[in-house]
Amino acid sequence: MLFLCYPKCSTCQKAKKWLDEHKIKYTERHIVETNPTYEELKEWYGKSGLLLKRFFNTSGLLYKEMQLKDKLPTMSEEEQLQLLSTNGMLVKRPLVVDGDTVLVGFKEAEWSEIMKSAK
Repeated sequence: MLFLCYPKCSTCQKAKKWLDEHKIKYTERHIVETNPTYEELKEWYGKSGLLLKRFFNTSGLLYKEMQLKDKLPTMSEEEQLQLLSTNGMLVKRPLVVDGDTVLVGFKEAEWSEIMKSAK
């Protein structure tokens, strides 16, 4: 299981604590130091079944500075994936990838349900 996070992010800290408490093994990756690549994002997006917008950190400063709320609707999926791969701060976190399971953001109830069925 790959756990992409930003260590200073309080949501990521909660998610990491949750994984540790449930004794779930994972490989931690700093989302800014090792930004997800275009290929990774494309694969994860495909497996997730989520809207591509869910992969954007819409509450982040960079998202707001770049006025992406207005720009995303006019961008192609290709352009959005390319943009996401340029800076880890644009990517919603934490991001968990385990085989075909992709979780974006931390919602304890959702994680409990999905991790239970993944075991």
